[in-house]
Amino acid sequence: MGFKENLKSELVYSGMLVKELALKSGVNKYSLDNYLNSRGQLPSIEAGYKIAQALGVSVEYLVTGKEISHPEKPENSSNDIRVIARLVEQLDDEKRKFVIDFLKWMKTR
Repeated sequence: MGFKENLKSELVYSGMLVKELALKSGVNKYSLDNYLNSRGQLPSIEAGYKIAQALGVSVEYLVTGKEISHPEKPENSSNDIRVIARLVEQLDDEKRKFVIDFLKWMKTR
């Protein structure tokens, strides 16, 4: 998948509308529509960075569909891990602590 498909996928995943992404990223809606249309125009590096930041993903992910490898990160980070991390980030502190404690408990089993 390319930038257009990954951007569409992230918009669906986030539940964000294009106009909301425009407000959050500072990239105008007309430009976003051009990135999403059938021609799939590519954004400038700056616009791509702003879009990625607003969606909470890396530019590399939007371009390639894969996260860049980091020494401290497993090379084959699965999409499941990313989904879990995003969901946990959305929880209040008490629920987040519960989930972390539960995962630690599960790891010992």
